[in-house]
Amino acid sequence: MREWATYEIREGGEDGGSDSRRVVLHGPLRVDTIGAIERELRALDGDFAAVDISDCDDVDTVGAWVVLRLADEHDAEIEGASDNAQRLIEAVDLDEEEYVERAERAPLVERVFFAAGQYTEDWGKGTVGLVSFLGRIVMAAGSMARHPRRFPMLAIVRQMELVGVSSLGIIGLMSFLIGVVIAQQGAAQLEQFGAESLTVNLVGRISARELGVLMAAIMVAGRSGSAFAAQLGTMKLTEEIDAMRTIGISPTERLVIPRVVACTFMMILLGFYAAVMSIIGGAAISHFTLDLNFGTFLLRVRDVVPTYDLWVGLIKAPVFGLIIALLGCYQGMQVENNAEEVGKRTTQAVVFGIFFVIVLDAFFAVFFTTVGWK
Repeated sequence: MREWATYEIREGGEDGGSDSRRVVLHGPLRVDTIGAIERELRALDGDFAAVDISDCDDVDTVGAWVVLRLADEHDAEIEGASDNAQRLIEAVDLDEEEYVERAERAPLVERVFFAAGQYTEDWGKGTVGLVSFLGRIVMAAGSMARHPRRFPMLAIVRQMELVGVSSLGIIGLMSFLIGVVIAQQGAAQLEQFGAESLTVNLVGRISARELGVLMAAIMVAGRSGSAFAAQLGTMKLTEEIDAMRTIGISPTERLVIPRVVACTFMMILLGFYAAVMSIIGGAAISHFTLDLNFGTFLLRVRDVVPTYDLWVGLIKAPVFGLIIALLGCYQGMQVENNAEEVGKRTTQAVVFGIFFVIVLDAFFAVFFTTVGWK
């Protein structure tokens, strides 16, 4: 039969003094017996001279901790503790910091070299993986060229709808607003030199040459590049890609190539569309703030924007689309282990996609200036 811990308050000590109010505990002080009185002990008021546990023959860690806390709260002495109870009380009374085992930390120089080595190793593995991924795409494209019936036309059309048609609204609105900002801010600066009429040149050339395709690429990277990584990563986790390989279907042919082709082709149309919407935005704000008629603005764009500016944008667009699609699909196919990896790879697809688009845009700027398209 289980015995429960009990307590009593004794007024006056063994010598009968009135200042020796004591708490006397009885029975076993264990985790399974002390719960009945633990709340009552915490509710005790006043000071006590001592906590007497001489009648407690069985004390565990929880019992020792309750006794110690009771003694600390009432500034009382602990009396009558057996050797085992005394060891447990001393153990739970140690400063918490003494129990913290801190991991050994390597010197700063060693940590820096380790981080640099880890970073280099990751880049090396990533480069090898990307080259291998590109090789699989080339082999799949060659195989489809030999067997045209395997060309996934329906999948490509579906991806073109997702990449291009579904994003017309957000890309159009963003480009329109960008055109508004460029025209308004450009006119404010050019007005200081009495050249606000050159706002048409500014909006037309920068939209056709740079901002149209660049804004479209950033939106496609954030919208479609991330979707490619998340979709393929989830399919890897659910072993759908392994199942496709098992039944003889190439995931590269059915999943990767349709996305790459669709994104590359649609970026041409989206870049041109974004440039047009940006020019319309500039024309709209000029109509209200510069007293420049909307139609006149558009007619002047035709006169002041050279044709090669349009070609510059159209040449860059498919390259940007190809890079975004390749990085999104590559990151998705690298997912392993868990759902956290999907989020990590999706983020990397967006970050690397935008980064490489901007790097390539810088190279294109230098190249076209060198060839005289400036």
